Amino acid sequence: MIQMKNYLSFTYLLTLLVIVGLGALYYLPPIEIGGHSLRKTDILSDLRPNMAVVADSDTIVLPPPVRPVFIDTCKTGMTCIEDYSDSTKRGMSSFYQALIDKEFLERPVRIAYFGDSFIEGDILTGDLRAMLQDRFGGSGVGYVSITSPIPGFRRTVKHSFDGWESHSSTDSTYFDRSRQDLSNHYFIPKKGAFVTLQGLSSYASHLDSCTVSSLFFRSTKPMKIVARIDGKSADVFETSADEALQCVSVRGQKMKQVKWIIEKADSQSTFYGATLDDDSGILLDNFSTRGSSGQQLINVPFALMKGYERLRAYDLVVLHYGLNVAYQGGVNYSHYAKSMAKVIDHIKQAFPHASILIVGVGDREKKDRDGNLRTMSGIKSLIRYQQTLAAESGVAFWNLYEAMGGEGSMVKLVESSPAMANYDYTHINFRGGKHLARIFFETLMYGMEQYERRIKIEAGQE
Repeated sequence: MIQMKNYLSFTYLLTLLVIVGLGALYYLPPIEIGGHSLRKTDILSDLRPNMAVVADSDTIVLPPPVRPVFIDTCKTGMTCIEDYSDSTKRGMSSFYQALIDKEFLERPVRIAYFGDSFIEGDILTGDLRAMLQDRFGGSGVGYVSITSPIPGFRRTVKHSFDGWESHSSTDSTYFDRSRQDLSNHYFIPKKGAFVTLQGLSSYASHLDSCTVSSLFFRSTKPMKIVARIDGKSADVFETSADEALQCVSVRGQKMKQVKWIIEKADSQSTFYGATLDDDSGILLDNFSTRGSSGQQLINVPFALMKGYERLRAYDLVVLHYGLNVAYQGGVNYSHYAKSMAKVIDHIKQAFPHASILIVGVGDREKKDRDGNLRTMSGIKSLIRYQQTLAAESGVAFWNLYEAMGGEGSMVKLVESSPAMANYDYTHINFRGGKHLARIFFETLMYGMEQYERRIKIEAGQE
């Protein structure tokens, strides 16, 4: 009698493999064919909670979170900052109070503005800095990384350098996370390496001179550093060995150019950035990293972040990400939100006195199946996750997408005359940066006015 082989177990195994394979398709990046994006495969879409399909789009968005306890009545046409302050007051109050008390501070009010390629080259932040300095005083471009892949693109500073080994968190080769700074970069000098900064007032005001310039670094061995001011006088620094973040500074009246030269160092010496600053007013540091989603900030060593708190304390930390997170058909960004919640907690612990503001992703266009440009379907869902993230983290949120005009607003910027955005329908140009900076500045000022009014009401002065 011939005994038949039992293949039933193979059938179960094949079924299991098919299910696992279909589930894995959900995590594939967006696929485009002929300019059209294919729908994202999600065999569990009917089981996912707290979602609602938006008609005629491939978007699924979260319901809006609970509104803040205190909401300012916005002016007509203005998108106000939503403040979800928790018991640690990590919304906008600390920043607004610093602006009000700036005359009594022994240092300038400082903003750390983190973002991706949307603010690369000081786009938006350069104009926002100028507007804030017009109102509150101060000068200088602030913090500039030692090197840059596009030094000529940035219009707010003339930046030259040589003799550096540059490393970025977005490198395809080895990157030592333990050596990076706030900008997710680090730089190793050769003998004679230098970096020169000169503010360019031809683009924005308050950049042509400064009163102080600093150089930030770590080194386990002594070093010799020289600073030349306006190509003439030189200050020589003999630094000590210290694993903690250090900085050396030069001061002078109306310094236009500062050149930092590394005369003695070794391969374990790590440099980060140089500054053109003022001793008063307001400063804004641009920390843009092309290709970043913001999640990389969790890898910045806590001790290094505390070093910046000690040497360069911030009153406002802005997190402006999303271009490298959103994708056509994007539905569920919960993993991203969880990662960013950890980033926010990391920043809260490192900068305990700073306000924290999440700026939502702006409009971004993609062609639909009929070839018409429409807001990328994943944008609106990501914004809801960013808003919910702010609410759950007890920080502030500003809906840039809504502030810039909402649906199709990027098309209008591209088609304006002169154009204010690029033909990738994703990135603004310098004119667009000035336009959005004005909107942001007016929103910040209105928020501060409302904060002052609320303080007076609570004090019984109104």
